[in-house]
Amino acid sequence: MDFITSADGTRIAFERSGSGPPLVLVHGSTADHTRWANILPDLESRFTVFAMDRRGRGKSGDASDYALEREYEDVSAVIRAAGPDVGVIGHSFGALCTMEAALRVDNLKQLVLYEPAFPVGGSPLYSPDIPDRLKAILETGDRDAMLVAFFKDVVGAPDAQIEALRADPSWPGRIAAAHTALRELADGDYVFEPERFQDLAVPTLMLVGENSPKELTAPARALNDALPDSQIVTLKGQGHVAMTTAPKLFLDAVMGFLAP
Repeated sequence: MDFITSADGTRIAFERSGSGPPLVLVHGSTADHTRWANILPDLESRFTVFAMDRRGRGKSGDASDYALEREYEDVSAVIRAAGPDVGVIGHSFGALCTMEAALRVDNLKQLVLYEPAFPVGGSPLYSPDIPDRLKAILETGDRDAMLVAFFKDVVGAPDAQIEALRADPSWPGRIAAAHTALRELADGDYVFEPERFQDLAVPTLMLVGENSPKELTAPARALNDALPDSQIVTLKGQGHVAMTTAPKLFLDAVMGFLAP
């Protein structure tokens, strides 16, 4: 693993592999860089991949105080370290961090954002009782049950999707970092201001799952409307984790957009 120091002094880890133009991968809640393992060989064949561990998981450090802004700074630091003309793929909470990081750097070439998570149109991102319910499960020590509840109640994932995630190489890391999912419910308090993104002229691909709940697709559509150079692709028959449930479909969409 390589490391970069973020703005607050936290060490952020990333795994560098492959060859070609730089491509930063930013995983979502509860995951780490292993979340991309099943599609990594395809990406490595065309790109120098920088697969980061977001703070508090994997080999990355953490801080005693948590704020969304620190996550934006972490992603920005890895993007800057990757060199010129960087592509970025951000997923879910990681896509939210990526879109904010994009406003803080000047070396981006392309963005792929898969269902960034934030409230739209005054509707809450999730039920207000979810934090307490997840905390209660976590306090029993059953991290697996807490993660299952997270994916059911926050992500709206069906059982088949959850079982696919449990078979994914990233599941052990998710178990280890399950407690960090609670603080990342802060995305429910994020205030989307479209005017902040109207001058972000980086070519952007927004991915949404055909079967994803509206709470996860509406943010992508709102951001797409705000960006000057953006397009939406719907992943047919998929939900929030197509890189796990339909890797070829996901890769076809991504590779067709990212120019080497």
